[in-house]
Amino acid sequence: MTDRIAVVGAGQMGNGIAHVFAQSGFKVVMIDVSQDALDKGRATIAKNIERQVKKGTIPPDEQVRILSRIDLSMDLDAVADASLIIEAASEDSGLKFRIFTDVDRIAKPDAVLATNTSSISITEIARRTSRPDKVVGMHFMNPVPVMKLVEIIRGLATSDETTEYVTDLSLKLGKTPVEVNDFPGFVSNRVLMPMINEAVYCLMEGVGEADAIDQVMTLGMNHPMGPLALADLIGLDTCVAILEVLRDGLGNPKYAPCPLLKKYVAAGWLGRKSGRGFYTY
Repeated sequence: MTDRIAVVGAGQMGNGIAHVFAQSGFKVVMIDVSQDALDKGRATIAKNIERQVKKGTIPPDEQVRILSRIDLSMDLDAVADASLIIEAASEDSGLKFRIFTDVDRIAKPDAVLATNTSSISITEIARRTSRPDKVVGMHFMNPVPVMKLVEIIRGLATSDETTEYVTDLSLKLGKTPVEVNDFPGFVSNRVLMPMINEAVYCLMEGVGEADAIDQVMTLGMNHPMGPLALADLIGLDTCVAILEVLRDGLGNPKYAPCPLLKKYVAAGWLGRKSGRGFYTY
């Protein structure tokens, strides 16, 4: 395959995206400002590949080959020879805008710039570049190696060619691409986050304990995971950031994050990544 992929960010989404591209035969460079984050990201990929081998979803001899396709770099200049650059940094609009301004300057003229944002406007991000027609949303779901959906989001200027390119790539990864329009939260988080927020209100108001709320949704609504456990997996700080984008972007206070959710974030209880959220890990 001639396409070389650059992933900016080695966190839970970034390393998952690097994993699925490498597993599908692409050469990938994973970029982060921290060597520790890069090492942890690579270790997570290795652990997830081992899990796939044990489950029999990939042959044992693939493990070394997949990892050999992933390079690590602390230098953003590593995007220079990539055909597709996917930004997977924290859900912070200012950070994403800065990354896209820098990547646009370094990347080759025909490179496509994608963002894994879960809520921020693709049109706003594209405005920070000289190639808005080549900027697109590729919103992968967590955990990336397992979840089939890729939400494809077109900005106002995103071209048909760019959309077709990332749609075809998603299919090569064994994913199901679904195209949606550029509104705050897109479809996934416009529907999911109010449900999570309401579950936190149920906890705050004493309607039920965390495990009771989650069991109602898993056993009664056939959800694979309860909303509070899912919030812990996503990261409570990320949930707050997405809800604030929804509230501000849609101008509706109904999307404002629950005070208990904000209190947990203020305490540093961010979910799985910090060891404590609605549950203890």
